[in-house]
Amino acid sequence: MTRLIAAVAVMWRLAAPYFRSAEDRQAGRLLLAAVIAIELAIVGITVLVNQWNARFYNALQERAWDTFVSELLYFCVLAAAFIVLAVYQLYLNQWLQIRWRRWMTAQYLGHWLDDGNHYRMQLLGDAADNPDQRIADDINLFIDRGLAIGLGLLSSVVTLASFVTILWGLSAQAPLVIGGTTWSFPGYLVWAALIYAVVGTVFTHLIGRPLIGLNFQQQRYEADFRFHLVRVRENGEQIALLGGETAERARLLDRFGAVMANWYAIMTRQKKLTFFTAGFNQVSTVFPFVVVSPAYFAGGFSLGGLMQTSEAFGSVQRALSFFVTSYRQLAEWQAVIDRLAGFDAALTAGRALATVPERIVVSTEPNAEAVAAEALEVRLPAGTPLVAADALALPAGARVLVGGPSGSGKSTLFRALAGVWPFGRGRVSVPAGRSVMVLPQRPYLPVGTLAAAIAYPALPDAFPRDRVTEVLGTVGLGGLAGRLDEEAHWGRMLSLGEQQRLAISRAILHAPDYLLLDEATASLDEPSETALYGLLRRRLPETALISIGHRSTLMPLHDRHVVLERDGDLHRLREATGAPAA
Repeated sequence: MTRLIAAVAVMWRLAAPYFRSAEDRQAGRLLLAAVIAIELAIVGITVLVNQWNARFYNALQERAWDTFVSELLYFCVLAAAFIVLAVYQLYLNQWLQIRWRRWMTAQYLGHWLDDGNHYRMQLLGDAADNPDQRIADDINLFIDRGLAIGLGLLSSVVTLASFVTILWGLSAQAPLVIGGTTWSFPGYLVWAALIYAVVGTVFTHLIGRPLIGLNFQQQRYEADFRFHLVRVRENGEQIALLGGETAERARLLDRFGAVMANWYAIMTRQKKLTFFTAGFNQVSTVFPFVVVSPAYFAGGFSLGGLMQTSEAFGSVQRALSFFVTSYRQLAEWQAVIDRLAGFDAALTAGRALATVPERIVVSTEPNAEAVAAEALEVRLPAGTPLVAADALALPAGARVLVGGPSGSGKSTLFRALAGVWPFGRGRVSVPAGRSVMVLPQRPYLPVGTLAAAIAYPALPDAFPRDRVTEVLGTVGLGGLAGRLDEEAHWGRMLSLGEQQRLAISRAILHAPDYLLLDEATASLDEPSETALYGLLRRRLPETALISIGHRSTLMPLHDRHVVLERDGDLHRLREATGAPAA
């Protein structure tokens, strides 16, 4: 019971925000109310059909032709109403689903991507595995299964309330007869349906309970397998160059082995559950007749009364057996709720990381003239000290080379200066209204047009086409000027050197006030690197260039050199006098 209450609380926490949202709450509430009203109307038609059963079968027993014809016409009216309601219930249900899914997808994408939260979640270990599946699949399943189960539960409750009264009255009309003896047992038909359903529910839960955990794991294993397939596709060149196909095949088959093993466990459990539920449903077809037949053969019922009683008994039994018939859906839905709740918790943890008291604080200063770090200590996520910068000032137009041994934390220092690395303490201040851009060694190129890749993170049409063409030519990519509208996976089509040239063109177009180059030209030959730095100095004379690099040829391209040197457990940033550290 405690687990059920907790699950309902989590479900409500996930579902309620949509129906309270400022953007779509009116449409959502109206659609939900319409779907519920139609469900209630369908239950009402079921009650009318139950009453029709008694009249129709009595007409057959009495061979009353006129009554038979009129009842057929009445049934046609009920059937037509049922068809219209069923069609519009499906239509409005699907309309509600897509609107609800659109809102939840936008919310989760926002919480995941806003202010670098997706990156902080990775730094924390990303306890919510495969966020893509959570957003693409689990939200859809949460809404689809939730509406189906919710409407099914509502229908069962209303059906139970409607038919219990009917069945109780029919129990009074035809008392229980056993061995020719009449027993006065008020509502015995209701109690029989209740006992049958309770027994079925208990056994169903005992047999099917492991499906909740198995479904949770299945979704995880499936997502892991898809993720590694995508990894192989994206790194096809390196795998082919290393001849790693055999290793990758083994790795993928190992991942798929987990999918298969868990699937076999689901198959075994579902086989046991299906044995019971299939038998339960088959018995439920004749069980009402078994219970009612003594009264019928004793003359307590007409044929119409027998059919009405059987149908009413079946409706009550089905309503009480909702848990039995929907157990598989409930198990899948519970797994989805657990996954979304875990994703929610990971999102919250990522956001909380940006507000913990002991963190690197990045602020904008209206009167500042330089990016400055004060008493900055950069740490690893586990708390291990990595880099210290007691007093670092990077004024506008500065040309600074950052050196230090590999693994000393140079790239992590850049992440802290850019405001995406929260682990540590101290303060980084950025002049108000000034922009910072970081160029990593491997640039990110979104899948789409070449124009979109160059303009990123701005929109593809943010810059005049002739200017984009001209900048491409200046960075040595003039041959791509005619392919700006071509859609492709440019991160795979272009060499790393070409990607780095494209990133330089992106920086020239955006013209940031501070440009941090993290070995952003390391894949180019030295003359090309020198030419591109000269281009940046000419095109962006007011932009501060702060570079990480190991080549001695970078020294003449910068006016100042700082280096990370070992100081106890960490590396401390100091002014350097020699060549960059190798």
